Amino acid sequence: MPIEIIAMKVATLSFVALLFSVGLVSQAFAHTTVEVEPYEIEVGWGVEPPVVGFRNDFVFDISEPGETAGLKVGIKNAFKNLEVTAKFGGVTKILDIGSDPRPGHYFSHVIPTKTGSYSIQLKGEINGVVVDVNIPVENVESTAVLDFPPTSGSSSDQDVVALKSAVSSLQQDVSSIKSGSGIEVSSEGTAYDFAILGLSIAAAAIILAVIALIKRK
Repeated sequence: MPIEIIAMKVATLSFVALLFSVGLVSQAFAHTTVEVEPYEIEVGWGVEPPVVGFRNDFVFDISEPGETAGLKVGIKNAFKNLEVTAKFGGVTKILDIGSDPRPGHYFSHVIPTKTGSYSIQLKGEINGVVVDVNIPVENVESTAVLDFPPTSGSSSDQDVVALKSAVSSLQQDVSSIKSGSGIEVSSEGTAYDFAILGLSIAAAAIILAVIALIKRK
């Protein structure tokens, strides 16, 4: 196998593994707050982490500064002229909003049917103040995030096995390069150095991804 082919394989595995590990350790949005002067609008899930197939609520907290510094006052009837739309990819749904007994707190019942990224669009006005914002909320997770004990066939288990297999394959490539077995090495040594460096980076990235998966479980 020419060393140039191994180098291409290394570059691809490194890129995929790094993207995978970054995706695993990214932080959830949790509740997100935006300011539309003079109002502060906080949006999130009633139960976190949100899990696919389980009833939940989009919750809203709309307030403005009170007379005392640091004290916020909830806005009543905030959704009188404010339309709320839930978004998932290209799918949208206009929400019915209910009022919490606490002033400024509102909710909308929902059962998330797909994992992934959701957002809430608020459009209209609050007491004459124009509002037109799109607010991301925490990603909806698969039931694996709550499984106990974990199911043996979970996607996380399968991902760990796949990543460990990739590490084993990289180790075999390193051994082949060192022994010269079946490898066409350039006499100048540049391709050899690049392949060794690339293999090391790919192995490290995949190991990090495995660790992130294990911690997540």
